[in-house]
Amino acid sequence: MSDVHPVPPSRRQVLAGTIGTGFALAVRPVAASTIITSGEGLDAADVKIPGEGGPIPGYRAVAAHRKGKAPVVIVVHEIFGLHEHIKDVCRRFAKEGYLAVAPDLFARQGDATKLTDFKEIQEKIVSRVSDAQVRGDLDATAAWVKGDHAADPARLGLTGFCWGGRHVWLYAAHSPSVKAAVAWYGRLTGPKDAMHPEHPLDVAATLKAPVEGLYGAQDQAIPLSSVEEMRKALAAGGPAAKRSTITVFPDAGHAFHADYRPTYRPQAAAEGWKRALAWFRENGVG
Repeated sequence: MSDVHPVPPSRRQVLAGTIGTGFALAVRPVAASTIITSGEGLDAADVKIPGEGGPIPGYRAVAAHRKGKAPVVIVVHEIFGLHEHIKDVCRRFAKEGYLAVAPDLFARQGDATKLTDFKEIQEKIVSRVSDAQVRGDLDATAAWVKGDHAADPARLGLTGFCWGGRHVWLYAAHSPSVKAAVAWYGRLTGPKDAMHPEHPLDVAATLKAPVEGLYGAQDQAIPLSSVEEMRKALAAGGPAAKRSTITVFPDAGHAFHADYRPTYRPQAAAEGWKRALAWFRENGVG
């Protein structure tokens, strides 16, 4: 992919001191394998998305000199919030001809990128973000894109990672506007409460858009038994559920796409990205 390259080990200190400043504090120092996607040729910037509870910060990227309107991919961030890795993913999609936008779905609870501890992020922010709030903010993002002169909102895709991967499944069961979705190692089941009343397994049969699920066989947080349960639920569901599929990478664990972390597995990440792009194209987002 043009303008995308891993950072060699000799540049580790440079990365930590410059580009690394855009990463969440909880993930620093970033790994030498971190991919940097150039913004050259792109219209990429922070944006404000009107939401029910006030403006939602976000990041938008699209080719600056495109021909016609671009298909759209909403990118749902991981537990570390809207930090540099998610912005880089948006630029990668823009290089592939998409308009990519990532809303900060934690903004009302705080800035996850400024917290230094995973447990602190979970307790102070993630646990206070309801599924209903996320659903509403994704609705707001999809509505906002309709007014973007560069976007073709009729070709709307959705993708997300880890915490965001779970919400990809949930939103694909909620919104009729989404044409196709890709969920990267999103949790499929777990404890429920008033703020998190359902999980992907509960809504699998009612998907409104086909989902490609990408998982790692070595994932200690998402057992293969739950992946198999999800496959069965999809097979017994409606048309979009039946069109959905799950790919498991045998040598990968959780967060295998996160090139800035030690969990990164280049081969699985590259294959997953290839599958994601193909999935969107095959299902009307491209």
